[in-house]
Amino acid sequence: MKTPPRWVRRLLLAPAVIALAAALLATAPLWLLAALGLAALVPRHFRLPRVLWMLTFYLLWESAALVALFVLWVASGFGWRLHTPAFQRAHYALAGALLRILFWQARQVLRLRIKIVGDVPHPGTRPPDSQNDAGAGPLAPGRPLIVASRHAGPGDSLILVHLLINHFRRQPRIVLRETLQWDPVVDVLLHRLPSRFITPTWRTAGGPGRMPAPAAPFRRPLLGESFRGAIAADPSRRTAAQEVGALARGLDGNGVVLIFPEGGKFTKERKFRRIERLLRAGWVGHACRAAALFNVLAPQPGGMLAALDAAPEADVVFIAHTGLEGLSTFSGIWRELPMDKQIVIHAWHVPRGGIPHGAEARNEWLFSWFERIDGWIGSNQPPA
Repeated sequence: MKTPPRWVRRLLLAPAVIALAAALLATAPLWLLAALGLAALVPRHFRLPRVLWMLTFYLLWESAALVALFVLWVASGFGWRLHTPAFQRAHYALAGALLRILFWQARQVLRLRIKIVGDVPHPGTRPPDSQNDAGAGPLAPGRPLIVASRHAGPGDSLILVHLLINHFRRQPRIVLRETLQWDPVVDVLLHRLPSRFITPTWRTAGGPGRMPAPAAPFRRPLLGESFRGAIAADPSRRTAAQEVGALARGLDGNGVVLIFPEGGKFTKERKFRRIERLLRAGWVGHACRAAALFNVLAPQPGGMLAALDAAPEADVVFIAHTGLEGLSTFSGIWRELPMDKQIVIHAWHVPRGGIPHGAEARNEWLFSWFERIDGWIGSNQPPA
């Protein structure tokens, strides 16, 4: 679905969210009593009241966030100083507070827990949004960082941003789908912070950037047009990679670029489309390897390569996670309630010295890492 113009989002969507939240709050006693009365007819421990409460809470949370963002806009001189360092810090602080509240409620109502393993230290058994020091791990401030994560829907974006801001004291720069601008808080907040909204690759002729040509023995152009030629003829793909590179440029010790090289969450249809694109590009070997992936899509290297070039001192952290499968839609959340879920996040740290040089070598390196991520996810799926 195409995202409406900004003036529509600001003048219609945001007020509609506030009006809907007010209506739900005013009628809360009525629908809550009705939901409790119907709870006995719906299996799984008050599933209906939980869903209705989380929907109401989310709308109230969005409304409060929009009011706070409006106050910051007025305080900045009606937008005049929004992008100064002081107001950037204020917006990161607001984002951290909002996410702490949201995940506190998710723990209480949905029994959602987060566990970090791998190369990134976790503060013992305390929740990730505690006020503990972030420690000396690779995600702690001090070096520029690129975080490349497996994608399983909008939930993992929220969780990772929450961890980066509230636990690791980072200021993330985020690459995300342009359709997320339908959410008024995401739309307003991330247009004031460093971020890039990218059109998903399955909605265009290609991905966010250019795949380097493979070595000659593997080069077998199929169906007429090479991938390189297609990209050269399509400025939108060059622009997407350039946008990611611009986002990573000037990254300081507190900065981190969060990117999802798959370009979308895994589905069989997207997997087959990705394989077809690799075959059309003549990447027969990569297409065979992509067919062997069962939990992630073959990564699209353009945005990642642009970020590595634009931030030549940045380390990389690769992220895999389990527990969010099936939670990217309302129907999926409905089926899972009450969740009582643990999201397990595994992080691998790659120092800058461990990143190869050259586009072709980096493309192979990135693909190999996603094969490793795929294997870890397959071995660590939560019990059904």
